[in-house]
This record gives sequence, structure tokens and C-alpha cells, in this order.
Amino acid sequence: MALAPDRVIRGLLFDRDDTLVIDVPYNADPHRVVPVPGAHRAVERARAAGLRLGVVTNQSVIAKGMATREQVDATNARVDELVGPFDVWCVCPHDAADRCVCRKPKPGMVYEAAERLGLSPTEIVVVGDIGADVGAAEAAGAQGVLVPTPRTRQEEVDVATTVAASLDDAVTLVLEHTAAVRA
Repeated sequence: MALAPDRVIRGLLFDRDDTLVIDVPYNADPHRVVPVPGAHRAVERARAAGLRLGVVTNQSVIAKGMATREQVDATNARVDELVGPFDVWCVCPHDAADRCVCRKPKPGMVYEAAERLGLSPTEIVVVGDIGADVGAAEAAGAQGVLVPTPRTRQEEVDVATTVAASLDDAVTLVLEHTAAVRA
């Protein structure tokens, strides 16, 4: 499966948990951040290719009262230190019951990241491990790449337009697409 051949890609947004770092449920402790193997290299390759980079992450731990925004920001800063740096971070602090416009699969964070990066959502690819990540991309007019983990549901894989075996493979797909469009 490939990306839309007629689109120029200038930005790459990543989900945080189980995409960039090993998921620790409701983690708001910077000391518990462990990058997914190869994450730093993949992000570095995307940055070296001139792509604008960001993270879009649902963090309901804030709405649940299990952590403060400051704790989540400190955890994100640790991710940025180990895997980034990223040009933009967008965090949804809400729970599903809040019915906000930012919580993936809603497109709010993708729109916000695009605006802050000075890009159109159509110039962005969102990489994540679950259907909500891909759904947010599609709802915003961006493209999504699903990188399944053992927690990804099979039906999410079945309906995804583009699937990559690893984060590095997802970045390779984007970089190859970018090179082909520029050629």
C-alpha cells in the first residue's frame, strides 16, 4: 500500500505512545520513557530530509486526574530529548466522554499542528499504531500510516489505507514518496 501519488509531503506527525515510545499506560513520569527501538534514527532521517516534525498525542491521564499537564509536558520533554527534537507538540488533555474536537480520531490536533507548522493538512502524514491515529489524519485531509503493534486490532489493520511494519519502514515510505514526487 502506498501514499497518494499526487501529494507533496512536507510534514510528518507521530503518535507518542507505542509509536515513538514504549507504551506505559497513563505515563506521566519522564523516568519511565523508553523509545521504541529505532525511533530516534527514524525521526532523525525524516528531519535530515527536511520534513517538519510533530507529535499529536491523546493524554486522557490529565482528564482522569491521574497527572497534571505539567507532568505530561515533562514526560513529552523527555521524549523530545530522547527521540526528537520535534517542531511542534499537540496534546489532547481530554477523555473520550468530553467530546472535544482535538481527541483522535477527531482532526483537531492535526489541524493545529498543520497551522503551527505553516502547512496544509494535505501536506502531512500522520504515523500511529491505532485506527484513531489514521482516522484523525483522514478526517483532517492528511494521510495516515498505521504501524501495528500487538495491541492494534486486526480490523484497524484491515481498513488502513497504508500499513508499515515498523516506524523506520513508515519513514522510508514517506521519504521514498517525497523523492519520487520531487523527481
